[in-house]
Amino acid sequence: MGTAIVYYSMHGNSELVAEKIAAKLDADMIKIEPDKAYPDKGAKKFLWGGKSAVMGEMPVLKPYEFDASKYDKVILGFPVWASRPAPPLCTFLNEHKGQLKGKKISVFACQSGNGAEKAFERIKKQIGIDAFEAELILIDPKTRVKADNDNKIDSFCQKVLMTPAS
Repeated sequence: MGTAIVYYSMHGNSELVAEKIAAKLDADMIKIEPDKAYPDKGAKKFLWGGKSAVMGEMPVLKPYEFDASKYDKVILGFPVWASRPAPPLCTFLNEHKGQLKGKKISVFACQSGNGAEKAFERIKKQIGIDAFEAELILIDPKTRVKADNDNKIDSFCQKVLMTPAS
């Protein structure tokens, strides 16, 4: 059994983190994307993305492959929008909620401000779990490079590795 990193990334922050984690854990990366891209610049970005997150929209996703039976650990990665997980992740969770039962779930969030803790609570509630095996929050890791980001990623990976397989 292996580890999957399921992530959505608009500007490359979550993808950068997913790549670093995948390299350390020898994990499979599964990128999810909405069928219709969100605006990624200016006021439209915040209006459409924020509205979608707050309204609990679940966009149709482009085709991707995820076979839950191949994994005992699943890491979810996403940007935080309005203190919520980005809507494409919510769609994935809705589509695979039953398949995630019994898996060791960890999360990482990239944000510009705050709200990741609230987003984590929403995910726990959506998939029906009490806690994650590991959690990681980074502030714009692609554009605000900080020396301790790699240390935080290392610590996150150690927690994932220490979690016994199901």
